[in-house]
Amino acid sequence: MAETKNVSYSSIMKELRSGQYRPVYYLMGEESYYIDKICDYIAEHVLQPEERDFNQTIMFGSDVNASQIVDAARRYPMMAERQVVIVKEAQNLKNTDALEKYLKQPSVTTVLVICHKNGKIDGRKREYVKAIQQAGILFESQKVKDRDLPAFIEEFVKQKNASIDPKSTQLIADAIGSDLNRLVSELEKVLLGLPEESRRITPQVVEDRIGVSKDFNGFELRDAIVNRNVYKANQIINYFDKNPKAGSIYSFLPMLFNYFQNLMIAFYSPNKGSQEEVAAWLELRSSWAAKDYMTGMRNFTAMKTMQIISKLREIDAKSKGLDNPNTPPEELMKELIFYILH
Repeated sequence: MAETKNVSYSSIMKELRSGQYRPVYYLMGEESYYIDKICDYIAEHVLQPEERDFNQTIMFGSDVNASQIVDAARRYPMMAERQVVIVKEAQNLKNTDALEKYLKQPSVTTVLVICHKNGKIDGRKREYVKAIQQAGILFESQKVKDRDLPAFIEEFVKQKNASIDPKSTQLIADAIGSDLNRLVSELEKVLLGLPEESRRITPQVVEDRIGVSKDFNGFELRDAIVNRNVYKANQIINYFDKNPKAGSIYSFLPMLFNYFQNLMIAFYSPNKGSQEEVAAWLELRSSWAAKDYMTGMRNFTAMKTMQIISKLREIDAKSKGLDNPNTPPEELMKELIFYILH
């Protein structure tokens, strides 16, 4: 079989939906969401419901060894074209020698799915990796970067025959973060409550369904900082001081660091006066997304931006207890906002 490299989630799902199944799927990486989606699809679609009792086996890496997995994979299907063997928690397998031998000549009547979460194959096991790639699919499920969360949200909502405005997208991204399983769960909750005649997610819907204030949230705090609105920024910080469950320094620091890091990069754009070119320079999905960076370049100098990034690192260290004997998180946040805006 031809070697397969750099396989994407969408290409795997397209192939599966067309009814093409590989002998081996090795699914690894830090993001469990895509691993679960591929594994669940195979479990639900490769075999007919009446075929699963005798032809679908689920094993756990903490309970079996590689030889037992190979024995299961080499069995013949019973009254079915193929069988499915799913190995979960494969990261707990101690020795993979038997699997490596199997991969060199996998059974054509078995679909073997190996789920290796929270990590990936040891880079020194090149022959093992090569064997997987030649036998079937080797897929690495990587964490979605914060900057890509809005695109993920928009696409997910679109697939559910609904729409969402940019502010609502950012509100959800800031509130939930990059845990895709939790993010999808919250989106499903929001979508479930939408009336059939109006399938659009607005800031008010986000506030009602997720509990994220459309006026006092990370998105609005960043907006106030970008526009150097001292009054509103302090108003939001005071709100979070009184409502710590609504937001904290631990969720805002990554968001602010990401913004000012990108702003620093924007200053090096060949054409800082063009919103479209700045968006392309920052690899943003649309020119609209560069609007805040255009405003930031007007309100902050490159030198000030560099100093803010340094301050963010300092506050981050202090929030983790480094060189900080007793300053509480809320005071550190006030110190940071004051430094940024003055």
